[in-house]
Amino acid sequence: MAAGTEQSAAARVRVDPVRLERAVTEIYVALGLPPDDALICARGVVLSDLRGHESHGVSNSVLDSYVPGLRSGTINPRPDIRVLHETSVTSRWDGDRGMGYVAGHRVMQWVMERARRHGAAFASVANSRHFGMAQYYPLMALEHDLIGLSMTGGLVRSVVPFQGVEGRYGTNPISVAIPAGAMPPFVLDMATTTVAGGKIVNAMRDGRSIPPTIALGHDGRPTTDPGEALAAKRMLPLGATKEGSGHKGYGLALWVELFTGVLSAQGFAARFEGDEFVVHFFGAWDPAAFLPLEEFKALMDGRLREMTETPPSEGYDRVLYAGFPEWEAEQEHRANGIPLHPSVVEQFTALAAELGVPFDVLR
Repeated sequence: MAAGTEQSAAARVRVDPVRLERAVTEIYVALGLPPDDALICARGVVLSDLRGHESHGVSNSVLDSYVPGLRSGTINPRPDIRVLHETSVTSRWDGDRGMGYVAGHRVMQWVMERARRHGAAFASVANSRHFGMAQYYPLMALEHDLIGLSMTGGLVRSVVPFQGVEGRYGTNPISVAIPAGAMPPFVLDMATTTVAGGKIVNAMRDGRSIPPTIALGHDGRPTTDPGEALAAKRMLPLGATKEGSGHKGYGLALWVELFTGVLSAQGFAARFEGDEFVVHFFGAWDPAAFLPLEEFKALMDGRLREMTETPPSEGYDRVLYAGFPEWEAEQEHRANGIPLHPSVVEQFTALAAELGVPFDVLR
């Protein structure tokens, strides 16, 4: 939840977010995406970095996932995203193997339009690809004073069920965003594992060990080696242990699987290495369908402010809530630039040169 915790003291360089978004858009266009879709995808990964979620920003998602997928053909750059079944407030979609950002953006727009009309709406998506930072879609709802929800499942079997030693499902994140008035909005974005998988990649890039509550190694025992954790694909559910109530993280993960996998009619996590299998679920509610919007926002502000006024415990200087650290990170990064690892800038510079597009992003 907390922004700023994904980066170690390792050196970072600051890049301009506007120029970074433009450069990533041009990279996507060079790889076959239509310009409008390329902009949606670039905006999503740069927003992840702006809000302090390096695990889902340009460092990991573009270089390690989207570019290889577009080049190999596992991601369809020009999908026919279509409705398979529809009622006034529900729909089921086929993403046609396209970028998850594109399918998610389109389906979230449908959900928001129906929520404004009927009070609430929900949609599932099958046959999609990784959709980036889960909060990207609920943040869209905030722009219209709506409550937004997103979940995603599938991809690979990289997480073990509570008390198990073999992967059976993905990190299965959940995100919900609720508007407020004067206070920063409540924005929960959490994997149902101890951490998102990208944070293990970040630790390996920075040469850091990981806590033993994140993943098991090849021997089925906890590991502190991020390289072994990535190779073994045995991440632990939120809570990790019996004492930490790991069954709760497991329960949340299975809930996501049932909403995304069953309601999309596609099923569950890919069984084989190299499989691409991603499903989503989106929702939106109009607070004005329950009470006047200004009254709703006043209640939100009062409760959120009360949280921040709680006396902090020893070792902490203040109490926050979900979305507050990301809000602060976004203000700082828009003003002073996004911090990226120098190796990431080098990789992007080489990729851009190969594709014949500019990559002038340093502040």
